[in-house]
Amino acid sequence: LNSNPSLRSTPLSSLLSLERSLSSVGLSRPSIGRILDMCLLLLTSDPLPPVNFLLHEVTLPFPHLPLSLTRCPRLLVSSVPTQLRPTLLFLTSLGLVLNSHNTLLLVSDVENTLKPKINFLQSLGFDEPEVNRMVVRSPGLLTLSVENNMSPKAEFFLVEMEGDLEELKRFPQYFSFSLEKKIKPRHRALVEYGFKLPLSKMLKISSFNSIESVCGKVAYALIYQLEELSLLEMLCYDDS
Repeated sequence: LNSNPSLRSTPLSSLLSLERSLSSVGLSRPSIGRILDMCLLLLTSDPLPPVNFLLHEVTLPFPHLPLSLTRCPRLLVSSVPTQLRPTLLFLTSLGLVLNSHNTLLLVSDVENTLKPKINFLQSLGFDEPEVNRMVVRSPGLLTLSVENNMSPKAEFFLVEMEGDLEELKRFPQYFSFSLEKKIKPRHRALVEYGFKLPLSKMLKISSFNSIESVCGKVAYALIYQLEELSLLEMLCYDDS
């Protein structure tokens, strides 16, 4: 009640109507409970304008609505004219096609949240079309903190890894990996043995689960003068 004082004067019939509305878009009762727990303002809001916006302007397929709404309940209490529609226009101007996995971006503030990420990528040396393609390839870039995430990872890549911006352009997903738990240990393990892998291979190989594991395999490759392709095959398929 402290979070939503208007609830005090809301009739039970309105709450039941809200439940029916949310059920009609495919949300189960447990999902509705979780959404209301995360977004108490919804108890006194009309969810239909945001739902219609998602269906008719974002053109989200109806079966995808439940996933989109459970991932981001704030969509249901966001203003269509002042929040959702302007953000959609900005995102589509980048070339981004929205789906149930990235509609959460619609609740982001364009000027204070989304544009700083775009400006940061351009400050690294990418031009506008290149940044747009990076965002389309990895929409998660727009959810990351510039100060706490993107900036330190860019510095590590450019300074310690002496990386090429072309590689970041090809693999912008780099920014979504943990700097301390994955990027640094994997890079330093390869450096120790004088070996270099493409950024995507270094970070995506599933069997590359510890420094000791990869070092052993890289050392084996160096000792027996294996080609890079052979090492990649060994890292990808040999879990021994």
